[in-house]
Amino acid sequence: MSKTIENDQGAGTLRAGAAWAGAVYDGGPEGIGDARRFATDFLVEKNDYDPASQVVGSVQLIVSELVTNAFKYAHGPCALDLERIPSGVEITVWDSSTTLPVARAADPGRVGQHGLEIVLALCDAFAVEREPVGKRITVRVSCA
Repeated sequence: MSKTIENDQGAGTLRAGAAWAGAVYDGGPEGIGDARRFATDFLVEKNDYDPASQVVGSVQLIVSELVTNAFKYAHGPCALDLERIPSGVEITVWDSSTTLPVARAADPGRVGQHGLEIVLALCDAFAVEREPVGKRITVRVSCA
């Protein structure tokens, strides 16, 4: 189950920026696909990105990895915010776990646990902030 909140009114409204949308997911197995479709719709339908563009592909994969990790390690709900910024797209995922993610050393022989490696390879900026409850991961993808 997910709840969607959208705002594309610009500065002076709920959140400043060219376009913003947010969704909350309960941690169920359908949430990962829902989040990926939500991100695609935000980029393609609301911001006129080419569905075959590298930006759309990168954002889809980053959203999939971050939401998957939220469900897998926080075992509960997560919130996804997407914002179109002048230089690209900012993706923020909140979950209820205070444990900070740690990128493991690259190991082509390891099966699984490459999600954070993938996210770091695709993004231009990565930040993690502890919140009073949980943490917030923010990733920036350039549209250049």
